[in-house]
Amino acid sequence: MDSSKLDSLLEDLSSVHKLPRLLAAADDVDKIIELLSTAREHVAEKLDPHTTSLTMTKLQNPIKTAFEKVNDDLKAASASHKKVGKSLDKYFPLKPLPTENDAMANQVPLINRAIAMHLLREGQFSVAEAFIQEAQADSPHERSDDFDHPMDESVEDAGAARSTTPMLSNDDDYDLSSLHSKELQEKFAEMYTILQELKARNLLPAIEWARANSAELEARGSNLEFELSKLQFVWLFKGPGVNRLPDDQHNGWAGALAYARQHFDRFQERHVREIQQLASAMVFAPNLPESPYKSIFSIEGAFGDVAASFTREFCSLLGLSAESPLYLAVTAGALALPQLMKYMLATRAKGTEWTTAHELPFETPLPESMLYHSIFVCPVSKEQTTDANPPMVIPCGHMLARETLQKLCKGTRFKCPYCPSEGQLKDARQIIL
Repeated sequence: MDSSKLDSLLEDLSSVHKLPRLLAAADDVDKIIELLSTAREHVAEKLDPHTTSLTMTKLQNPIKTAFEKVNDDLKAASASHKKVGKSLDKYFPLKPLPTENDAMANQVPLINRAIAMHLLREGQFSVAEAFIQEAQADSPHERSDDFDHPMDESVEDAGAARSTTPMLSNDDDYDLSSLHSKELQEKFAEMYTILQELKARNLLPAIEWARANSAELEARGSNLEFELSKLQFVWLFKGPGVNRLPDDQHNGWAGALAYARQHFDRFQERHVREIQQLASAMVFAPNLPESPYKSIFSIEGAFGDVAASFTREFCSLLGLSAESPLYLAVTAGALALPQLMKYMLATRAKGTEWTTAHELPFETPLPESMLYHSIFVCPVSKEQTTDANPPMVIPCGHMLARETLQKLCKGTRFKCPYCPSEGQLKDARQIIL
């Protein structure tokens, strides 16, 4: 799309807020409910047949007028919706994808599982429950009578379970019933409960969870429990003027010192330097912004950072990535698809096709945060390495594709194409990027 069309589309969309919306219809419905509620109260209060008849007669015209207004509002909102739809269709006409085969046609169970897991991760438990039931009804091999009933508890009631859910294994990739468990739903509800508390600047639930799972976190080399406790120390140190906690012996400098004495002993072996810095900062408490410890007590963005770390560690203990794979896949696909379509249309117009499996002839334009697997291109053959032709490092430190290295061999020995070094094929090692 050129810039002129884009400017026209933005101009059309900028006028959307001036168009009628469903809010007006909702307001009119609220007025109808108010009229009916008032009439009901009046009838219940008088308990007189004559009064009831008179009230109902007086109610007819206002209700009729109100319903007509609701219908007018709905028509106006529908017209607005159609107008916006026409603008989008004008600038983004539907085009068939330039592909002959649906690569995901045989992966419906995996797609269903990704959607269900995304809904669970987003806290949409009732929607996930309905989706799983419908997916299992459509796919007989996915049905199971062994799953638990859907979770009835709200997010606020889900903080009771503190044990770690067993990690999801690859055997569950095609099994939606594993996502149907009440335990798994409770775990995600617990995560959202703690995240809500972190958003409200309450660190205690997150610290309690990290302490309950300290063995698993330490096995992963995680510092989450100490980072949360450290932030709690700083938060208390700020005092009631900042943290708005009760002004008593458990808050302020004295409260922070008491908290450190009670909870920091267990961290001394791994974090003694950080603890010493926090203790030394007490000396500079009257003028902390001018002290060497200013950065330690700057908490701008600290709660967001620990919330992200908590989400990552919580999902890791469930055997999941910190971010939704479905979200990443859809976002990456939306970014890469325009260039892929442009290439496919160009090659088809020239009568050529790209046929190499699992490989694209160009780099997909993705942000660095979405790049998880490095790609190595052999400097000799100029071919991208694959599972069958992996990158190999030779004794001199240079890397080549395995097939290239085999072609360079004379017997069992080879000469590096980039330096005078020689080596044996048995000395080459496969590299995992």
